[in-house]
Amino acid sequence: MDNPKRPEEDISLSRQTQGVQKADLLAGLRVAIVHYWFVKFRGGERVAEALAEMFPQADLYTLVLDPDALPPSLRGRNFTTSFLQNVPGIQRHYKKLLPLFPLALEQFNLDDYDLVISSESGAAKGVLTRPHTCHICYCHTPMRYIWDMYHQYRAKPGMGRVARVVFSLSAHYMRLWDYAAAARVDYFVANSRNVAGRIGKHYRREATVINPPVAVCAGYISPKVEDYYLVVGQLVDYKRVDLAIEACNRLRRPLRIIGEGDEFARLRSRAGPTVKFLGHLPDRELRENYARCRALLFPGEEDFGIVPVEAQSFGRPVIAFGRGGALETVVGGFATVPRAPESSSGVFFAQQSADSLADAILSFESNEGRFSPAFIRRHAERFSVSRFKNELATFISHKVLEFRNKQIERQW
Repeated sequence: MDNPKRPEEDISLSRQTQGVQKADLLAGLRVAIVHYWFVKFRGGERVAEALAEMFPQADLYTLVLDPDALPPSLRGRNFTTSFLQNVPGIQRHYKKLLPLFPLALEQFNLDDYDLVISSESGAAKGVLTRPHTCHICYCHTPMRYIWDMYHQYRAKPGMGRVARVVFSLSAHYMRLWDYAAAARVDYFVANSRNVAGRIGKHYRREATVINPPVAVCAGYISPKVEDYYLVVGQLVDYKRVDLAIEACNRLRRPLRIIGEGDEFARLRSRAGPTVKFLGHLPDRELRENYARCRALLFPGEEDFGIVPVEAQSFGRPVIAFGRGGALETVVGGFATVPRAPESSSGVFFAQQSADSLADAILSFESNEGRFSPAFIRRHAERFSVSRFKNELATFISHKVLEFRNKQIERQW
């Protein structure tokens, strides 16, 4: 007589069967991936790369493409660019053509696809699809420069009166279009609870949260930690690197800044003798700086924030402004209400000011030896690339089936 199967074996077989069915469903779809632009390779482009790996049969569409910015995994893939690609100097000045983005996106012919996945941070979700096509938008953020941060962008010192008028008119038009474009999406995915809340606020739509992929497998715990704090990222105003410089100037703490951007000259003029600007670094040197820093300083407010996760993958704590995506990626308490360092991956500061950041640095240093690099690295592993692909594949397969069932119901 055969031995009866145990209940857990039935569950395991059921999961295996579901996995095969999911893979078969996704492999059989005609897929288009629409990403706003491939000009530099950052967090949004990493999501697009992971999507392309999940769907090797997919065609890719983008407003503007710089072939040199593509990683090896995307070279040789079938790309379609918009008419903006033919504008001289477009790879440097594409953001100035914001009012043309809707027209450019709507020229893409996506009639032959079963599934369209838009990767949204600039404008991507505004593509036109047919009724039989399921459109899923992975939203990194609603466009900050026309929504949440509109007044900050409008008040930039370098923007003259004429430019301010043009920007205001363009932003008003883009808000109307962006809201209408959100209605073209069948299902939204947000990269964080923070962004899901903003999708609800601006578009009045619900979004499922699936955190973006981070290459945490590259992280390691170094046996040697050196005496410096670290800032990594673009040198642009909303990152608030000036707060890290001012706090480290005041405390006379060594600070290394990795990155490039429009704010370099202004930030360099404010830096004291303990602050070093390292510019853009190769991956190997970037990893070494992550692994050996005392802690990462993260004074800006981000939608998600990949940099803090990268730092934690090396077992290093994060001292972050306590708002936005950092609250979802860093485990910790505020400097004024500390949490046990052994079960924390960082410290938050409450006010976006140099004083508040300096207090958080001192709070961190008073308990620095009690932070556990092993705990911090384990925490970062929950943001892995494999986790992202599995969660998103499950979500897409469910929603495609749901979409098809709704289509059948409408026909009846």
